[in-house]
Amino acid sequence: MIRSAYLADEGFEPEVEEELRRAGVAVAQWHGRLALSEAPPVPCAWALDIWTDPREIEVPSIKAAAGSLRAIQRNWSLEAMAHHRRAALIEAALPPLKARALRFPEPAPTGHLGGWTLLAPDRMLASPTKSSPFLHGAVRFEEDREGPPSRAYLKLWEALTRIGRWPGPGEVALDLGAAPGGWSWALAQLGCQVVAVDKAAMDPAVAALPNVAIRTESAFGLEPEKQPAVDWLFSDIICYPARLLALVRRWREAGRARNFVCTLKFQGETDHETAAAFAAIPGARLFHGAHNKHELMFCLLEDADRVAG
Repeated sequence: MIRSAYLADEGFEPEVEEELRRAGVAVAQWHGRLALSEAPPVPCAWALDIWTDPREIEVPSIKAAAGSLRAIQRNWSLEAMAHHRRAALIEAALPPLKARALRFPEPAPTGHLGGWTLLAPDRMLASPTKSSPFLHGAVRFEEDREGPPSRAYLKLWEALTRIGRWPGPGEVALDLGAAPGGWSWALAQLGCQVVAVDKAAMDPAVAALPNVAIRTESAFGLEPEKQPAVDWLFSDIICYPARLLALVRRWREAGRARNFVCTLKFQGETDHETAAAFAAIPGARLFHGAHNKHELMFCLLEDADRVAG
């Protein structure tokens, strides 16, 4: 009996399976990019989406399949891993979903969304609840193709949308490893004061923004104890995750940053031990976003216990 399912981003199936193994969860079988397990659902940072209440349903016909889903709830997201033609016909018999792109900082949708797939032509797996409110666990945005100097801002937008918080006017954001300035640009648009730290040159247009201050120095050379307190610490630094963990711990111990949003960048093999250390920080959220490559996002809010999601 399948009791949980984990949707992996394309190419990251090994990361999902290894993280689950370390949590004591065995993958009974893979159905496309869905890892099916007989164990109850557990957190899985590498999964784009987690099906938390899957049940197998016999569906002798397309009408019966659509009827079974409608009897449970209205909104369903198809993961077409097999039997694509039949799945498409069932999907067409369901209420249509409007998966429009978000205009950041528009909040994430709050509507109830389930997930389903065909395991066989006459057998469906459907979960009325899942961890992500987005189709296929992936948030899409109305992109800005003129302002930012790189596309790195999209993973920042996704992280802030997923945690449901972002800096605003009156707050100070420290952007470590800021060059060329994609994150600094995105933060500046929110109206906060941005302190961009990097030894490399920033994009001139970002550096010229009135609420961006540039510090040409190494992010790892800063001594947190000697720095002014900031509301947010952001980091998209290219470094080994263990080094980033030490940096985050120093800033937390010094009490100089209230909220953290950082990218764990894996070079070569995935460092599951360090990822687990990040996840073990009280109140932390760790996830692989649809706009991430071989990366995880670490988010920690000062009032994490009062923030939904």
